[in-house]
Amino acid sequence: MATSEPFNASWSFFGWMGCAAAIVFSNAGAAYGTAKSGLGVGAMGVTRPKLIFKSIIPIIMAGILGIYGLIVAVILSGNIAASTTYGAYNGFQHMASGLCCGLSSLAAGYAIGVVGDMGVRANAQTDIFVGMILILIFGEALGLYGLIVAIILSGNATG
Repeated sequence: MATSEPFNASWSFFGWMGCAAAIVFSNAGAAYGTAKSGLGVGAMGVTRPKLIFKSIIPIIMAGILGIYGLIVAVILSGNIAASTTYGAYNGFQHMASGLCCGLSSLAAGYAIGVVGDMGVRANAQTDIFVGMILILIFGEALGLYGLIVAIILSGNATG
């Protein structure tokens, strides 16, 4: 962006929407993963109460997804500026960063919720704990990949 272009507040709107997208979608994924896994833990706890503490791992992993969105939202809010140097390139870059983290965490929350629910119920019947944890780790990695790309995208743009 040329420095002679006048300040346009709409570009910072897109940056703030990136902040909102990061936190909203990440928390939606965390909430779904927590709720769905919690249903499985509740159902499993009726038959095997000794496995409850071992079965809350999916709930913890789902909660971490909300932290990813918080991290990106804080980073983005520090990079958004109401000045002539913040233009369309910066606004769209920050919006893409927020969407990348938020939607990746939303998908990871769905994966963790489904695997957590069925995994803890199945673990009550037969020992599949290691397999369930491996699948949960790969589901969590989806959110982590989104966080990494979002941090890279949130860097200072020279558009």
